Amino acid sequence: MSQISPIRRELLKNALVTIADNALVMVTRTARTANVKNSMDFSAAICDGDGNLAAQGLAVPVHLGVVMPALKGCLDYFGDDIREGDVLASNDPYSGCSHLNDIFTFKPVFVDGKRVAFVVLVLHHTDLGGRVPGGNAADSQEIFEEGLRLPPVKMRESGQASDAVFRIIEANTRIPERVMGDLHAQLAALDEAAREVEKIARQMTSATFGAYLVDLVDYAEELTRNSISELPDGEVEFDEWNDDDGAGHGPIHLHLKLTKKGDEIVCDFTGTQDDTGGAVHCNWEFAVSCTYAALRTVLAAEIPNNAGLYRPITVTAPKGTFISVEFPAAVGSRGQIGFRLRSIVLGALAKLLPGRMPACAGGSEFALAASGRTETGRSFLHLEFHNNTGLGGGPDQDGQDAGPYCIGNLANVPIELIESENPIRVERYGFLPDTGGSGEFRGALGIVRDYRFLTDGVRVQVRSDRYTSQPWGLYGGGPGKGGKLTLNPGSDREEALPSKFIRTLGRDDVLSAEMAAAGGYGSPERRERAVIARDLAEGKMSLDHAKTVYGYRGEEVGER
Repeated sequence: MSQISPIRRELLKNALVTIADNALVMVTRTARTANVKNSMDFSAAICDGDGNLAAQGLAVPVHLGVVMPALKGCLDYFGDDIREGDVLASNDPYSGCSHLNDIFTFKPVFVDGKRVAFVVLVLHHTDLGGRVPGGNAADSQEIFEEGLRLPPVKMRESGQASDAVFRIIEANTRIPERVMGDLHAQLAALDEAAREVEKIARQMTSATFGAYLVDLVDYAEELTRNSISELPDGEVEFDEWNDDDGAGHGPIHLHLKLTKKGDEIVCDFTGTQDDTGGAVHCNWEFAVSCTYAALRTVLAAEIPNNAGLYRPITVTAPKGTFISVEFPAAVGSRGQIGFRLRSIVLGALAKLLPGRMPACAGGSEFALAASGRTETGRSFLHLEFHNNTGLGGGPDQDGQDAGPYCIGNLANVPIELIESENPIRVERYGFLPDTGGSGEFRGALGIVRDYRFLTDGVRVQVRSDRYTSQPWGLYGGGPGKGGKLTLNPGSDREEALPSKFIRTLGRDDVLSAEMAAAGGYGSPERRERAVIARDLAEGKMSLDHAKTVYGYRGEEVGER
């Protein structure tokens, strides 16, 4: 093979990313559930023939750090028994995956009998059985309670679908027509992506294609080391708290020591509390993935997102902590602790890089699963995630209201879709004035969503947090206001609810979810009067709040 061409490398990198992105577009257009087609809770990637991540699409960042461990679990099991036309799959956290709802699928790509790549698609499937619809119950104690667990299996073998695997999945979901629709969309997009990768590999020849994938990963490592080298050396520590573990214990303490030396970073979570139970904690592979995603925010944007990015980063923790649980622990609600891992890494980076990082992002990590039957007897299951409410105030600007940050970028589920597919009416959806952390640059506002249930016997499961452990501010900035859940607000049946619960609600019950706001940056005394006036005009701040927190006087802009 001739010498690697930087131009050809760049063209290949962009082609692979485009293939992954196109696979996700195909899933969006053909999937059945709102969580996939609207929230876009999925990811696509391409690995080399040995299982090293080579490219990823515009996806959920925390999925991508788990791709290689999940594929390794399949490779370890099947060994040499992987052939053209096979599709490998798993959702087992104890075989490298993240939680049972995420089914990882891998299709090997062969050219002239040589395996040159794997195409990867990960989808969060709305329901795979278990004791509670939706599979995210925070109080489960063992993974056996959470639903169908697929160890490494073949969904297809030499091009022939495994009828047994498909029948088992279909028999273990409450909404088979939707889940199976999502699964077929996943496999169809996987096939199309594999065809595109094979086409490129044939044009380049398998040897040249393989050499370029190796070079692409090495190139990403080189750029990552260069980018890390530009950061100051140092050792910093940061602490975070989760309100509880979903099973009656809390608060949960997390500790991180981040060391940057030369062109490497070490994140050591020693000192994090031991596992206490429930399902909010996470397996180690997911914790590492969240750490990678948070560190990615301070590295050069032009670095390709592949295995090379991970090589200069070491993540450690003792086994059995809250972020490194062991079999058979339940991990269905692991997404919630993922956001706390994000904020602890970013908090440490704020110490390492003073004046560069924003305050803590907002969000109660709110997840809702509401299921039951309509008056006509049709089963429904509405799954919805609101993991972010916006960014913390930054060194030179307010936090973006309603913006995602760092480890998750799920899209908003339109109210119209919720109401058309479920006996649910969304009666309020908007910003919560006065909630953003105070500061020269305020944090993003909290968000509220009120759900009225229009039928009886609705099984509601919620996992959320940040009710007591508020999103922190920086350099004198205040914390964002915490979250709150209320049943039937403003009525004689009003009731404060815990952050995590499972309960059956009836017709005309209203669940009001107030989600935590983001932290502020800098002293509130430095906030410009004109910016306060703009917040007042836009309804994001009340006059009382402006006077009390910022010392604002209405006459400064002619108000009386």
